[in-house]
Amino acid sequence: MSNIFIVAAKRTPFGAFGGSLKKLSSTELGTIATKAALSAGSIDPAAVDAVYFGNVVQSSSDAAYLARHVGLKSGCPIGAPALTINRLCGSGFETVIQGAKSIKLGEAKIVVCGGSENMSMAPLQVDGNDARWGVALGSGLKMRDSLWDGLTDQHVGTPMGITAENLAEKYGISREDCDKLAIRSQQTWGEAKKNGVFDLEMAPVEIETKKGTKVVDTDEHPRPDTSLEKIASLRPVFKKDGVVTAANASGICDGAGTIILASEEAVKEHGLTPLARLASYHVSGCEPSIMGIGPVPAIKGALDSAGMSLADVDRVEINEAFAAQFLACAKELELDMAKTNLHGGAISLGHPLGASGSRITAHLANEFQRADGNIHVGSACIGGGQGIAVVLERV
Repeated sequence: MSNIFIVAAKRTPFGAFGGSLKKLSSTELGTIATKAALSAGSIDPAAVDAVYFGNVVQSSSDAAYLARHVGLKSGCPIGAPALTINRLCGSGFETVIQGAKSIKLGEAKIVVCGGSENMSMAPLQVDGNDARWGVALGSGLKMRDSLWDGLTDQHVGTPMGITAENLAEKYGISREDCDKLAIRSQQTWGEAKKNGVFDLEMAPVEIETKKGTKVVDTDEHPRPDTSLEKIASLRPVFKKDGVVTAANASGICDGAGTIILASEEAVKEHGLTPLARLASYHVSGCEPSIMGIGPVPAIKGALDSAGMSLADVDRVEINEAFAAQFLACAKELELDMAKTNLHGGAISLGHPLGASGSRITAHLANEFQRADGNIHVGSACIGGGQGIAVVLERV
């Protein structure tokens, strides 16, 4: 089997909930990231054979067409098929896996893989059965929050925050532990931003305002100047005397990322420059009530598939859905924090659901250009009880 390479990887800045990117649909955000990736990799859109795009909460009127529209708006051929994927918080990673499989099967040579989410647009909605055939006198229409619904596992009757509380109890993780991790996320993002760490992966977004065109090139959710004292005063959100607060959970945000995969043959044919080799990947299931532990079996499975162990890994990125969730994974895997989430995570950057896997993959792929190290691992937990991971190798 020939090698599969990442030949371009870009992401938009992540806009705060109700922030600068709130009026750009997931399709528009995905198109911006895809055009930037194709341009950065000097890839002719006409050479793209397939498009896979992840999206969780279908928040815009064109969401059903997302992957297809991203491909067409980015200049990909009419004949290149497109598929929108929803593996919840693992959707961005999943598109890389699906793109790799299509290359392995000989169905494609160059594939656009990405994830996009506009959580600000998540609709308040009415059940069609309550509205389409008349409304009873005095009953009115009851609206549901699609965003909150998406963050609740109705099979086990559990909001995602409670799954983090369950892990905190299981692994003996304190509120102070969670708050310290949150401050670390904020401060490491601040240092990374100051040192230009995100420049290689960033695809700036132009938006029109009353004062003219505004260029958004910085994540809006981070608060690097906050302190342990400030966040310690916040009340737990999901459980009395619990550990999860607004400050130590991932931010609700808007954004997108795109990864371009190419076969070894395509790299040679089109003169492309690989950023990394996709060494392996793995998806696993876990108990839904502690869904946040999903990265543990996923990382172990991906490394085993690559014939590696954690001792071989130079960088680890686990999506910080919740501080308690991340810390549980770090404990179970006995991670070295000196090489884990070095530049902040979802607590600081935010977690636009379908885009986070694309962000992590883009970051780790571009880091090979900027830093030492040969093996990078990216992973995320997935609501409902799953985990997903990819292993990248220096070329």
